[in-house]
Amino acid sequence: MIRPPTGWLIHGSFALGLIFAVLPLPAVLQSVRPYLLAMLLAYWLMEAPNRVGLGTAFLVGLCADVLTASLLGEQAFRLVVLTYIVQHFRARLRFFPLWQQAVTIGLLLLNDRIISWLIHLFAGSPSHGWLYWLAPVLGVLLWPWLYVLLDLARLRARERS
Repeated sequence: MIRPPTGWLIHGSFALGLIFAVLPLPAVLQSVRPYLLAMLLAYWLMEAPNRVGLGTAFLVGLCADVLTASLLGEQAFRLVVLTYIVQHFRARLRFFPLWQQAVTIGLLLLNDRIISWLIHLFAGSPSHGWLYWLAPVLGVLLWPWLYVLLDLARLRARERS
């Protein structure tokens, strides 16, 4: 029987994702910052579906809302939508080649950006610039590296226990 990853690895990765979300960046880079929390959530949903789910997505999203001082519930809603989609297609996503997973993650991140844009539109917030739409492309480029890094950490943690 394959043992699921330890809680410290899952929660530690989300903690690092939250730190990345509040890490100060120059204004130009701020708008193209990839949504690392969504990418981490997608990875753990594919690799440890019994440990991560809608509740985890909602709690991580609320923490992100509080830390980034965004509209309360916005990121929680976006992560829950992403979680629902990944859970629905998990069986297929897991066995995609890495490049195909990256494209799929990019489409999920684009969907997330559209949801965020709609929320800000209805809330009357100012519109984002065109650089805002480049973040999913950066997520596509980052996904293979993130996947391999998390896979190595998960396998190393499994060897230790």
